[in-house]
Amino acid sequence: MRLDGHKISRDDYQVMSVNLKLAVPIPLSEVKEPSYLAINSNGRIPAIYDPNTDLTLWESGAIVEYLVERYDMTHQISFASGTHESYLARQWLFFQASGQGPYYGQASWFKKFHTEKVPSAVERYVKEINRVAGYSYADIAFLSWQTIVTRVIQKEDGFDQNDYPVVKDWLNRILSRSAVKMAMGDVEPVV
Repeated sequence: MRLDGHKISRDDYQVMSVNLKLAVPIPLSEVKEPSYLAINSNGRIPAIYDPNTDLTLWESGAIVEYLVERYDMTHQISFASGTHESYLARQWLFFQASGQGPYYGQASWFKKFHTEKVPSAVERYVKEINRVAGYSYADIAFLSWQTIVTRVIQKEDGFDQNDYPVVKDWLNRILSRSAVKMAMGDVEPVV
């Protein structure tokens, strides 16, 4: 299997963590080359190619679903198909892609990278972070942006991780897992 992405991408990190947990070997390749754009004209990361099934997929949520359905036969980080747990985990995976990822990403962008300071944008997305607060692939999906936001958005911005002891404890538990540690070792810090 091949992962097309970049070491600083939060979405690539999700895919790498799931692969490491399921012991699916996956080298990381670079993007924005013509060969990458040929498989993902959107040009966004990540994308994978699985030679076992001759399937190319892009979008982290779709990739994570594929990996757990195809390679997590013993349900290490997923749940039996058709169970309440499987639908609830999928619900949280979709929420991560449509809610947590965009909120946290925009908060980080406006706080750290946007050339013009826009306090109202930081405030808006910090409010969303404050609204979003068992181990499964849904946890892995949330982890990547949770680790970034705790470095970028500080108490003076309106978010204090200490106000959310359950989330802080969850983050520390997830960060202590061996597959997560291995994946984090391959991810270059953005901040």
